[in-house]
Amino acid sequence: MSKPTVLFVCIHNAGRSQMAAGYLRHLGEGRIEVLSAGSAPAASINPAAVAAMAEEGIDIAGEQPKILTTDSVIASDVVITMGCGDTCPFYPGKRYEDWVLEDPAGQGIDAVRPIRDEIRRRVEVLISELLPTG
Repeated sequence: MSKPTVLFVCIHNAGRSQMAAGYLRHLGEGRIEVLSAGSAPAASINPAAVAAMAEEGIDIAGEQPKILTTDSVIASDVVITMGCGDTCPFYPGKRYEDWVLEDPAGQGIDAVRPIRDEIRRRVEVLISELLPTG
């Protein structure tokens, strides 16, 4: 069986989707392919998101926001959107989830930590669904 592929999408691909991708890479231990993109990518990753993830021992500082492409959606088994609205393309046969999360843009680290923690919780659930044990 091939590895499942998960695509995380938010508007700027600078905070929520990057934190989710960082957690899935780390907690998925290479068993899941991870992609992230944005409908209107920012110039760089949100420094508060980088700092919040560093507290968890996960380095996302080297990531770069990427534009959402049709190819990345087609290549994915699961597409998780985080406030990208109608700009996310829909293809039959894909699993779609919309994670309603506060946007960390312009927020300090104290505001980003609870967003990060909720993302981790959701990623852990996703991993348990994609890689059932037993």
